[in-house]
Amino acid sequence: MFGKAWSRGVALAATVLAASFAVLPAGSAAAANLFELNFYLSGPKFDGVVPTCDAPWALSKISSRFTQKESSFWSSDLVIVSIDGVRQTAFRPGPPHTIPRRYCSGVAQVSDGVNRAIHYSIGEDTGLLGAAWGVEWCVEGLDRNWAYNPRCKMARP
Repeated sequence: MFGKAWSRGVALAATVLAASFAVLPAGSAAAANLFELNFYLSGPKFDGVVPTCDAPWALSKISSRFTQKESSFWSSDLVIVSIDGVRQTAFRPGPPHTIPRRYCSGVAQVSDGVNRAIHYSIGEDTGLLGAAWGVEWCVEGLDRNWAYNPRCKMARP
């Protein structure tokens, strides 16, 4: 309707406008004003109180979530029969002021009769809405979506 000359003119104007914004100074940096200082927001205050590796609620949560994952996503009947040989592998291995986590390992007997290594961590305030302890886990050989690959290495400290 307007022709090629008009579209070339619009393209040229857009290019000149973009170039002018690129060379203009962004402005000077200023210190935070009173409302930007985030007073009252002092940051996370962790107690470092994390349950032990053999806490019954943690082991039952791992077992129930494993069963749910296997049946829902992989159409499998596998369940964890028991978790034995539980031991702590690390406690708060990261830098200071990070979320306290207790890393644990054990042996999970799965319903197919195979004993597999299991690695999990219990973290402070990592549960539902940050109000409870949370558990992250991985069973070696059954990490089908490779979330913690290779061999559950990413679930360990």
